Amino acid sequence: MDEHPPPTKTAVYGNRHILEHQCRIVTSVFLPTSPSSTLLSLHTQLFQLLTEAEDLRKVCCLGEVHKMMEPLFSDPMDGQRSLNDRLAAACSLTALRTCFPILTWLPRYNLTWLRMDVLAGLTVGLTAVPQGLAYAEVAGLPVQYGLYSAFMGGFVYCVFGTSKDVTLGPTAIMSLLCSYYIERDPVYAVLLTLLCGIIQTAMAFLRLGFLLDFISYPVIKGFTCAAAVTIGFGQVKNILGLKGVPRQFILQVYYTFHRIPEARVGDVILGVSCLFFLMMVTMMKSTLRSLEDSPSSVVQAARGIVWSFATIRNALVVIAATCVAYSTEVIDYHIFTLTGKTAKGLPPFSPPSFSETTANGTHVSFHEILLDLGGGLAVIPLMGVLESIAIAKAFGSQNNYRINANQEFFAIGLTNILGSFVSAYPVTGSFGRTAVNSQTGVCTPAGGIFTGLVVLLSLAFLMPLFSYIPKASLAAVIICAVAPTFDFRVVRQIWRVRKLDVLPFLVTFLVSFWEVQYGIVAGVAVSGLMLLYVVSRPKLKMSDHGVAVVELASGLHFPAIEHLSGVLRTHALHVSPPRSAVLDCHHVSSMDYTVVNELKDLLKQFKLHDVSLVFTGLKPSVLEVLLAAELPGFIHKDSMEAGLQTLSNSPHSD
Repeated sequence: MDEHPPPTKTAVYGNRHILEHQCRIVTSVFLPTSPSSTLLSLHTQLFQLLTEAEDLRKVCCLGEVHKMMEPLFSDPMDGQRSLNDRLAAACSLTALRTCFPILTWLPRYNLTWLRMDVLAGLTVGLTAVPQGLAYAEVAGLPVQYGLYSAFMGGFVYCVFGTSKDVTLGPTAIMSLLCSYYIERDPVYAVLLTLLCGIIQTAMAFLRLGFLLDFISYPVIKGFTCAAAVTIGFGQVKNILGLKGVPRQFILQVYYTFHRIPEARVGDVILGVSCLFFLMMVTMMKSTLRSLEDSPSSVVQAARGIVWSFATIRNALVVIAATCVAYSTEVIDYHIFTLTGKTAKGLPPFSPPSFSETTANGTHVSFHEILLDLGGGLAVIPLMGVLESIAIAKAFGSQNNYRINANQEFFAIGLTNILGSFVSAYPVTGSFGRTAVNSQTGVCTPAGGIFTGLVVLLSLAFLMPLFSYIPKASLAAVIICAVAPTFDFRVVRQIWRVRKLDVLPFLVTFLVSFWEVQYGIVAGVAVSGLMLLYVVSRPKLKMSDHGVAVVELASGLHFPAIEHLSGVLRTHALHVSPPRSAVLDCHHVSSMDYTVVNELKDLLKQFKLHDVSLVFTGLKPSVLEVLLAAELPGFIHKDSMEAGLQTLSNSPHSD
């Protein structure tokens, strides 16, 4: 569904007719005595200018931000500027817009944008509330912590975010990752949020976004597919009403099937009914796009109703299930497993606790908490920004605007820092809620403010009712939310493009069933080894022109020099008789000390065998390095032909 459908022909031609009429009035009033040819020329020029201005106004009204500048900028001329110039640049309007992207769209904000932002914000809010409650269950926390985590992102991202569509909050994958480290302890969860925010903000200032480039697409897809299976199957126990099932995936599968006879009938019926409704409405929504493009008003109204119901389907399911559960509880008939007692009201605004005293009186220090969190301090911040930036880039490409990755780092980090003061656990961008935001027609990040208000109102007035929410209904919401992320068709696509890339996908996918975080590490390790192998074994093009000619098809770095040296020795020195060689380096852009040192030994070996090694096509920067090394017997020519000519005239060429 397009976010902003193109204007109809009637609207376009109508606007042009109005502009043409305005042009005639202006030219006749201000130039009444001018010749007709002059009036016609001026009329044409004025009409063109007004048309361009009208087109620009339409583009601006779409709310697409095309200029997203570097937030934590570094100018290459900074070293040549005086202190006063730097201070002036830092205080300029451009710098303020750089640090506060809200200034790029706020001066142009209008009632049309406000109306669309309110509609989108309220719609996303109705999705965020039930999902927040459900994802807290995945993280192993009381359900209110899902809502504590769902409102801060809307306010912070409005000021510092660079995507009009992204919504920050709890997600299924982030909740799953947190569950492995926080040990169902809210103190651990909130402190982890603060530390994640600090790490992500530091990464933004240090410009460490390039670290995400080492997580390849097959690793990401392997992780998301495994996470979808882990999260989805982890909710089967709630559909069945089982308790005490282990968290580890293999044990979870075994004990879930082993204890099926213990399933509660009420939970099974309610859970399956919720699943059926959610799947049915989702399928109905997916068929809307395949219908005719010019429907009647009745059909169009029916589409709108279906789309609205499908968009708020999670809220409808939770509300209906809660009403059913409440009615059974009133008559003292307990047939559903409920979420139980929840904290009332808004969370207190206070800094997170850096230590904890357990129920048995044991004091857990900050250092001990850090040791318990362990690898989560690396995995969760990285996966948080990776998930959010991937979503922002996808919707930026779809809706024709650019996002700034570094600013996204900062926005997510600041959201987590401030979120820790309201008892939130780590958040990131949500694909599902971002899709709803975009499809509802949000114009600016201000839509997140209204989403946050919906969550705050729910916390303030509805928390007592949340204790009657059946766990089976939340489980159905989670299963339907993560199901689309399991896309095994990507394996066929990867296989068709490059078969070897299936290996990191499978390693990540399979190891993730042991521990999700280990799956990511294993996948990155396999991808890294594959990358190192390519670097250490560059493609070499061999040819024979009376002498051995070796052409490097890629750059030359220290992991590859042993391989290159071995090839030259095999084809030039270890033959009888030894012969000279030409090394074509026109693809080489840099050399390190290890490469230079090995080349020095190689030139000595060529000299001992009374033959020559000629370098051709050296770039100036590489030539400067080799000349500075004062290599013995170093010969270089501009082209391969010149190198071959030099060897043909040399007495050592044979």
